Amino acid sequence: MVWGGISTRQRTPLYHVVGNLTGVRYQNEILQPLVVPALQAIGPRAILQDDNAPPHRSAAVNTFIQQARVNRMLWPANSPDLNPIEHMWDELCQHHPPPANLGQLLQWLQQEWNGVPRAFICNLIHSMRQRCVECLEHNGGHTRY
Repeated sequence: MVWGGISTRQRTPLYHVVGNLTGVRYQNEILQPLVVPALQAIGPRAILQDDNAPPHRSAAVNTFIQQARVNRMLWPANSPDLNPIEHMWDELCQHHPPPANLGQLLQWLQQEWNGVPRAFICNLIHSMRQRCVECLEHNGGHTRY
């Protein structure tokens, strides 16, 4: 598994998650070194959009998020996955077939991640309002996103 973050101004490096990602690992390996500095670079209006994966919602992570004064978008428990990052993953996987071994795969993913045009990322993020509108219009059902 890899983890990555995007904003209209920057993207984090991809982070290769080895093994199971717990809340403590998410805090220590992703939030502290990657997310918080990225959000601080954006400014006080930055908002973290993650999902309801158990590591993201652990007690340790919730405490850390509060202590770090991170603004976090709240998600309903059974929300459709509207997170623009999902389309970023789709973009990575459509250019070339991935390499055969893990080392080459990670190198290829980082190269592809870095190569996604900033305009594509901005379009994904700026589409959030329309994503939410369509989700409401379809009563939470399938949308074009």
